[in-house]
Amino acid sequence: MSINYEGQVAIVTGAGMGLGRSHALGLASRGAKVVVNDLGQNGQNSEAALAVVAEIKAAGGEAFAHHANVADMDQVQDMVAQTMAKWGRIDILVNNAGILRDKSFGKMEMSDFELVIQVHLIGTANCTKAVWDIMKEQQYGRIVMTTSSSGLYGNFGQANYGAAKMAVAGFMNTLCIEGHKYDIKVNCLSPTANTAMTENLIPDQRILDLMTPESVTAGLLALVSKEAPNRIILATGAGGYARAIVYETAGIYLPPEQQTPENVLANMDAISDPSEQIELQGGWMQTDKFVAKAAKALGVDLSPKQ
Repeated sequence: MSINYEGQVAIVTGAGMGLGRSHALGLASRGAKVVVNDLGQNGQNSEAALAVVAEIKAAGGEAFAHHANVADMDQVQDMVAQTMAKWGRIDILVNNAGILRDKSFGKMEMSDFELVIQVHLIGTANCTKAVWDIMKEQQYGRIVMTTSSSGLYGNFGQANYGAAKMAVAGFMNTLCIEGHKYDIKVNCLSPTANTAMTENLIPDQRILDLMTPESVTAGLLALVSKEAPNRIILATGAGGYARAIVYETAGIYLPPEQQTPENVLANMDAISDPSEQIELQGGWMQTDKFVAKAAKALGVDLSPKQ
């Protein structure tokens, strides 16, 4: 199997440098027409975005730059309108744009919390909303949200970033259900790479040399291919690839007279027992599980009425 994107159009946000640049170049090298989004100033494209476009064109590809701030829906809609006017379709959206405003939560200004949420979560929602109906109409789309281990697992000084990055995973969980019948597949990429966002966090150059953006882009290209999975959180870094999955334990049932906080704490080991944990595919599955436990314990017949 050889993956290519001939005839497809991709938008990559935050593509002027780092992972976004790598993603844009990777898509273009396999035939995609690419919109290189990077935050410009005063309605002008950034030099970084223009440099990526020039690199793509020099290699024989097609690309143009757009300066949209992803947190501004009007600017995002302008980017999408220009894309449709030029190429008539949008097949791939890579939500990559992001910023950091790291500080321990006790010292963090709420303005910095809100700014990070605006860029990572609202920016992702803006771009996705702007292409959603286009992808539905053409009965095809591939969307990637960029999550993070800081959201999935936590990281000191990144309460704002972690909250936003966990939120985009929840966003994916619903969109992959709603987009399924339109062949819109939605996945998350959880990357770690040597970029401007990490260079001051990891002082050892030997480690940074292993964390190439290109190794992460290999995972991204898989998630936006025609053969892509759906609802995957793909963790990538330094040539490693893994899947992060949210599991829920089987849990326990307490009868009404035992439903007290003391009994919940007393049974925490049993509640936490992972032996029968499963990956839930929708919120309704949790409800079904708990109702079934209660019905079985109380002898309630929930079989469909004739």
